[in-house]
Amino acid sequence: MGFRKDFVWGVATAAYQVEGAAQEDGKGRSIWDDFSHTPGKVYGNHTGDVACDHYRRFREDVALMAELGVRHYRFSISWPRVMPQGEGAVNEAGLRFYDQLIDCLLEHGIQPLVTLYHWDLPSALHRRGGWLNPDSPRWFEAYAALIATRYAGRVTDVFTFNEPQCVVGLGCVTGVMAPGLKMPLCDTIRMSHHIHLAHGLAARRIREAMPGVRVGFVGCGPVPIPASDAPADVEAARAACFAHPTPDPERWVWSASWWADPVMLGAYPEDALRHYGRYLPQGYERNLALIGQPPDYCAYNIYEGRRFRADGLGGSEALDWPAGHPRTAANWPVTPEALYWGPRFLYERYHKPVFITENGMSAHDAVSLDGAVHDPNRTDYLNRYLHELRRAAEDGVDVYGYLAWSLLDNFEWHRGYDERFGLVYVDYETQKRTPKDSAAWYRTVMRTNGESL
Repeated sequence: MGFRKDFVWGVATAAYQVEGAAQEDGKGRSIWDDFSHTPGKVYGNHTGDVACDHYRRFREDVALMAELGVRHYRFSISWPRVMPQGEGAVNEAGLRFYDQLIDCLLEHGIQPLVTLYHWDLPSALHRRGGWLNPDSPRWFEAYAALIATRYAGRVTDVFTFNEPQCVVGLGCVTGVMAPGLKMPLCDTIRMSHHIHLAHGLAARRIREAMPGVRVGFVGCGPVPIPASDAPADVEAARAACFAHPTPDPERWVWSASWWADPVMLGAYPEDALRHYGRYLPQGYERNLALIGQPPDYCAYNIYEGRRFRADGLGGSEALDWPAGHPRTAANWPVTPEALYWGPRFLYERYHKPVFITENGMSAHDAVSLDGAVHDPNRTDYLNRYLHELRRAAEDGVDVYGYLAWSLLDNFEWHRGYDERFGLVYVDYETQKRTPKDSAAWYRTVMRTNGESL
């Protein structure tokens, strides 16, 4: 046994992180253009103005993907590139760029997987309240309809939102990412409902315009890992993944069930409603049927986990990792078991195939004297995580696919260019691409459908 025969292997990027051309060819500004140009908000005051220059170099990058054996490429569309004000007037130059990218991918035998929202809200819509504005779901619906109509017949998979936990939690709760706000619970809960409704409206329009399309809604967050295989610890970790035992003005946003239950099951979790239901818009119940149009798979980005054990009182308690536990360059703990327990818990609750749409690590990469980039730590990391994902598949979890984050080193949000997650090294001064050793290793994994692990 192993991965299913039609397992999806590929790589992922996001528009603001790789495209550059931030104010060219009619593109409007996004909240990330504004945030990165605000002194002190991003490491080194870096911006995504140029990033990896993917906007101009996409043909080179697609040819490189084909050379590396990539057959699925998940990328995001920049909303303000195609609709500079977020609604109304359309920018044909922006749409043409994605036409060319999609056509180029298909010419190289690479399936395009499109994400509609990977955090770059048009600035014009932010000034009108962003996701707090009750009109925001309709704004997103119109944008989704534009994209679905334009690229129907060439794109078979569309993800509405990427990591709404970060959109709200890091953007509007802690404020460490764009738009850099610290908003009260009454506002952020309302925003979450507007995002849910936006997904429902968009999914309906996408399916109308693109018959046979697969639709996804991408979640994220640290995965609770049982401290042992004892049934009590497994149940404690499962509860930590989905339950809301106490109200928490910050941690609620990392709940898997708050974001996934309405989409997958058509209802907010009952225990969460006791804490946060009062902040939802009046009459929110009328939206649940529209929101609850289940995606075709449970898409999730998984990088790390936290250990939990039973507390002996019917609850769970989190444990620290031991001193010296391995960490990535981004200081994230290396926890391969997250790619076993995350898919298992998600599959048991939602009974949908699990699609790992991001996984990877930041490492201290450099070009060696021989001109190559040797990154054995990344190869080891991916190997360990994929072993756990295969174990989940062998234990009965319907694992749909795996996308490595990321194709290229890129602009890593508030960390700027301080982190390197790519399978391909990017020299930001010359824009030279150098595939790392891990890229060659991953090519073999993809070619053998994981049998080389």
